[in-house]
Amino acid sequence: MPPPPPPSSLPPRFLPSLVSCSMRATTSASTAAAAAAAAYMTSPAGGGNGGGGRPLRYAVLGAGFAGLSVAWHLLKHSPRVRVDIYDENGIGGGASGVSGGLLHPYSPKVKLLWRGGEFWKESMDLLRSAEQANGAAGSDGTGQEENLIWRRQFLSCLQSCSLQVLDSDEAQCLVPGLRVPLNFAVYMPLALNINPKKYLQDLFFACQNMSGEALLSSSEQKECRLYKEHIADLQQFAGDYDSIIICLGAKASSLPELTNKLPLRNCRGVIAEFQLPSDTVETYGSQSPSILSDAWLAFQGPRTVSIGSTWQWKSENYSSAVSDDEALTTMEELLPKASVVYPGITKWKFVQARAGIRAMPPVTSNGSFPLLGCLDNLIGKRSNCSFWLVGGLGARGLLYHGLAGKLTAKAVISCDESLIPSEFTYWKEP
Repeated sequence: MPPPPPPSSLPPRFLPSLVSCSMRATTSASTAAAAAAAAYMTSPAGGGNGGGGRPLRYAVLGAGFAGLSVAWHLLKHSPRVRVDIYDENGIGGGASGVSGGLLHPYSPKVKLLWRGGEFWKESMDLLRSAEQANGAAGSDGTGQEENLIWRRQFLSCLQSCSLQVLDSDEAQCLVPGLRVPLNFAVYMPLALNINPKKYLQDLFFACQNMSGEALLSSSEQKECRLYKEHIADLQQFAGDYDSIIICLGAKASSLPELTNKLPLRNCRGVIAEFQLPSDTVETYGSQSPSILSDAWLAFQGPRTVSIGSTWQWKSENYSSAVSDDEALTTMEELLPKASVVYPGITKWKFVQARAGIRAMPPVTSNGSFPLLGCLDNLIGKRSNCSFWLVGGLGARGLLYHGLAGKLTAKAVISCDESLIPSEFTYWKEP
């Protein structure tokens, strides 16, 4: 395997590498997408009501990765539609907004995930739409590229995430001072590191822009609104919408209609943010990749890094706030893991910790997948409203959200759950 290209030829910013002591197995992703994933009904019941009748009305509960993906695809594939998004914490106010923002389609053993190529492509399509809606990185005028961490010139060509196998010397060319315990690292030149909360805000802007563009068309009518309201139960929405799509992550199980009915496990994760002291001359290279190991290091500039994440199973603490004791425990757990591969992290200063609850799905023979599908038989259909779920994105919400949202939106629009592959609906089987 040839050594990595010199920094001048690398993509401009924050392209994660994977430092791994595990096996190097990779498999090919299936190139044939399910026919159902590309089809949706065009009958009035399926949203193809053209210029006649009232717009279809959908409520999306949750404004994280899953919720905004569903909302965007509902707007994209419906000519006449109103989408209301409900989240008491606003855009990216839950676990999605505090995630690490590392996007790649591989397992910790560097094995391409089931349908990993398709997940990757759909997420890249959403990232591209968000970027187009709100401009390139740095459009906020700060000059520090604090929103989406990527560049337009290479976004359009990212259709796969290739790998390069490196030895210790080659890896240290990318990250000076990096330790590679077994003289083996894997580099992902096209993987991405984004600011998740800013990305979600831009994706919401993309939804609003789609609504605005529909005003110029005589055959389309689209609306998208955000409501910061507490969601106590499903009854408060049932009479107002054609369908309700539940994208609440771990909080979905707390709805009275779904209590003890979803095979999800709660896992609280805490991420620690560090910065280099202002009097430190040495910085992290702007061309250097982020690092994945027992702990991941997601660099958001030459002086800022997030390290994650802890795994606290069965936690009921939904607060994003982190106590001093929890922050101390987090640092004691993560710093030793991070310093094994990047000793220089000991020079960095702890700034804050962020937390969120992941909704972890069951493990299947192909891995862990989101839970998708219609909930009418589970909770009982009420009036003409149908209920749907997008849940269990776990620790890979950024990778899974594009395809999960697309499949669900098309199934909702068509009122046809069979458009969702059985691997995502198996959890409903008796």
